[in-house]
Parts: sequence; C-alpha cells; structure tokens
Amino acid sequence: MRLVRTVGDVREALAAPRQESMRIGLVPTMGAFHEGHLSLMRASLSDCEVTVVSLFVNPAQFGPHEDLARYPRDERRDAELAEELGVALLFAPSGEEIYPTGFDTAVEVGKLSRVLEGAVRPGHFRGVATVCLKLFDIVGPAAAYFGRKDAQQAAVIKRMVADLNLPLEIRVMPIVRDADGLALSSRNVYLGADERRRALALPRSLQAGLQAWRDGSGEEGALTAARAVLDAADGITVDYLEIADLDGLTVAGAIRVGSTRLIDNVLLEETP
Repeated sequence: MRLVRTVGDVREALAAPRQESMRIGLVPTMGAFHEGHLSLMRASLSDCEVTVVSLFVNPAQFGPHEDLARYPRDERRDAELAEELGVALLFAPSGEEIYPTGFDTAVEVGKLSRVLEGAVRPGHFRGVATVCLKLFDIVGPAAAYFGRKDAQQAAVIKRMVADLNLPLEIRVMPIVRDADGLALSSRNVYLGADERRRALALPRSLQAGLQAWRDGSGEEGALTAARAVLDAADGITVDYLEIADLDGLTVAGAIRVGSTRLIDNVLLEETP
C-alpha cells in the first residue's frame, strides 16, 4: 500500500491504473477505522481493481462547539488495517492540502441537507458535500462507498452526484452493529460502560418502530412505538426522531449521552 499526502501524488499514483482503464473505488473516511469502515473497503476491493481510501478529519463539517479537536485519530493503526486488507492507496492529506489559503467555494445540496442532521447541525452537509466533491475530482473513482448508518449523508451525496452529472456510482453498504445492537461509530470510544448502556435506547427504539411498521401500524404507529422507547429511557437527550425518505422510508434518530452524540436509523422497507 502507498501512503500519499498531496493531490499531485494521488493523481500520479493513479495515472497508470487509469491509463489501463482499471476500475477505481474510493472509500472516503475520517479515520479511526472500525469494522464498518473495513466493510466498505472490502466492498470496494471486491468490485474494483484499485481501492483508494481517504483519511481526512474534515473541519468544514464540524460546528464551532463540536468534537473536531478530540475526534479519534490513529493514522498508524488505520494504515496497518488498510494495508492488511489490500488497499492500494491511502490518501491522508493535511487541512491545508484540501483547503489551501484563500479557499472560498462550497457545495450545498438543497432541502435534503436542511432537515434532521442538517437542522441540528447547520452547515454540516455543506462541508460534507464540498469535501466529497473534491475527493471525487482528485481520485476520479468509478464508485464511492458509504455506510448506511449515515443514511442522510449518503442521500445528500447521491443527490449531488445526480444533480451535477458526476460520472460515478454511489454504493451504500449496510449498517454494521456490535453484538448489543449499537451501530459502529468512531465516537463509540467516548462511551463509558454506563453511557453505552444508556445509548442502547436508540437502536432499541428504532427496532420498536420497525416492528410496529411490520405489524401494520403505518408511519404514525412506527414513530409512536420508537418514541415510546426513548421517552422511557434514562440519561439521554433526544435531538430528533423522525421518519424521512432517505433512499427508502427510514426512521432516523440522534441522541446525546453525556458529551457524546450518536446517530442511527432503520430502513422500514428492508427485508426481515
């Protein structure tokens, strides 16, 4: 595996594969790899001849009082995991490489970026869309891989790709969960044992909503069942719990447990 830090080095490394018309896959990440990230890499490795993983904690998608400074970082471990899987190229740029002095351009997807996460975190999806568009231009992938845990993010990126006629496929892979049901997230490392116990209210509420839907309760019944679980939970703050069309009817929620904010969702139309 080759570790590169500049746009020029990415393009130089991919020149030969591109000349040979090899299929290139991109897995955009912020690092602190867990099994969810690795599942995206495996999907790309299965589909594509060359897999590029980007590792960049994107400051543009963090608000002024969010966890940018303490976001988990372990580049050495991430590089070892990517290399073990067979990733060809790890792109780990500096902030200045992505946003050089004078950078003054942003991409904003419309109404889809202003609800749910977008309502609670204004400007978040502008930062996500901008960095993803830059990565797509730098790497030129045939496909890019995202996790369903960030269902709204994936939907925003799909909308951008369609609206701007970008020549790549967005592949969204299933949520990976721990045995207790908690969706894997780099932020899970923030949770103490008691906080983790309380955080399980979120996946349990989503499963309650899904079961109500399967029992024929409709959208209102599904949302009522999901909310009842969160209402009964102790030691959490609910940012939102709503049903939205995120490439399918989805119950999506966000909670805070202590200083940690977690998101999760369940697709109502998924096969049991």
